[in-house]
Amino acid sequence: MADPSGSRHQSLYKPVGSPSWKEAFRQGCLERMRNSRDRLLNKYRQAGGNMPGRTQNTLLVQEVMEEEWNALQSMDGCPEVLAQLEQPMDLAVLEEIQQELTDQEQSIISEYEKSLQFDEKCLSVILAEWEANSLICPVCTKYNLRITGGVVMCQCGLYIPCHSPELTEQKLRACLEVSVNEHSAHCPHIPGFSVTEGTEEKSSLLMSCLACDTWAVII
Repeated sequence: MADPSGSRHQSLYKPVGSPSWKEAFRQGCLERMRNSRDRLLNKYRQAGGNMPGRTQNTLLVQEVMEEEWNALQSMDGCPEVLAQLEQPMDLAVLEEIQQELTDQEQSIISEYEKSLQFDEKCLSVILAEWEANSLICPVCTKYNLRITGGVVMCQCGLYIPCHSPELTEQKLRACLEVSVNEHSAHCPHIPGFSVTEGTEEKSSLLMSCLACDTWAVII
């Protein structure tokens, strides 16, 4: 008669190497990594945008695998997987999933880096346009600004009453460049510009950035 304890011991190991277990854990990890994009990029920014290593020093892979592992253990009918990792086949499965997660992590970071490079190019174009003879409206980025008697106007409808009679295009250009450069020193994203409509106070030109949650009054 077979030893019931031995049969029970073998049954614990069988589900671990099965394709269904591997695929369930793999899909769970990949989905968890996708849903943790913001958490990953926060870690990446906190690390100064540097990855010391590509495979051995990942940012979020280990956490994602441990979280999904714990979630898998808490499911009804799931075997005690931690005790089964001594099996060579089990380690191979985990290493395969770990590599796939590492590739996905690098893909997310690469996509983020490309978006930063695009933002930097756009910012360079904006600054170059401002340095040209005509001052481009920062709100519509299409038409030229006109300043008459300290009143800032644009064909797009922008109209900011006089804040200072001495305001010129050169002074406004300098204010814009200083504000944009100060912002780019701590945030790689492109800020936006808008006009605040005040009832008692005069309208103002506002620079704001949703990415870093900052704003500044230009004029």
